[in-house]
Amino acid sequence: MKDHLRQNFRFAPHLSGTANVKPRDYELAEDDVVEAASPYAAFFALRDAPKPIQIGDVLESEDGSLRIFKFVGIEQAQWVVPEVKPETVQETASA
Repeated sequence: MKDHLRQNFRFAPHLSGTANVKPRDYELAEDDVVEAASPYAAFFALRDAPKPIQIGDVLESEDGSLRIFKFVGIEQAQWVVPEVKPETVQETASA
């Protein structure tokens, strides 16, 4: 998660269910790739990394499923991509 958004996430109320996360709020950390049997195993491997995992960070598995690290544990997440509004074509009447 980008640093300027982390404080807001930390103090937001906990909501149960799948978390909706926006791709624009995250930076890809290719150097933080870890092989683990579960999201919790990945957490334990990354908490001692040079750049440790923090509240609000997202873990993505090879199959594309997402997990978000919260105070209460690691929960399911999904990317939320804004809908692209279709361009409206204005027809002009010829005289």
